[in-house]
Amino acid sequence: MSGEIDAKLTEIGLSLPEAAAPVGNYVPTTITGNLIFTSGQITLDSGTIAFIGKLGQEFSVEQGYAAARLCAINVISQVKAALGGDLDRVVRVVKVVGFVNCLPDFTDQPAVINGASDLFVQVFGDKGKHARSAVGVASLPRGVAAEVEAIIEFR
Repeated sequence: MSGEIDAKLTEIGLSLPEAAAPVGNYVPTTITGNLIFTSGQITLDSGTIAFIGKLGQEFSVEQGYAAARLCAINVISQVKAALGGDLDRVVRVVKVVGFVNCLPDFTDQPAVINGASDLFVQVFGDKGKHARSAVGVASLPRGVAAEVEAIIEFR
């Protein structure tokens, strides 16, 4: 299915991967009413886990930004799958929660999670502007540097 958002993805040179299957006892998305809740998406790139390590140790803020952007790409893939391939049904990115695997004294979580936030706005325009939390944590699944989840309103 091709629409306005798919054209935008092409324009910015972004090809979405196939939505990843869950690796545990959960579903990748849950729909209730007109909201999609995504499970946390990690730094999976073409089936390979990328960005394994901590911000402030193995990775800079700029590298963390790229990791969060990759997570957001995977969020969009999950949303596309949940909406039967039609991203034009997205009304608004409502809320984004980003987790940053970092050292205890690392305080640039917002700058890292901007990698996800900026992509949502780039892809969805004003509909991509959202409320957000950016949280530093001691570890994340598989040792990845970032994880992002979202709540998306659709029609």
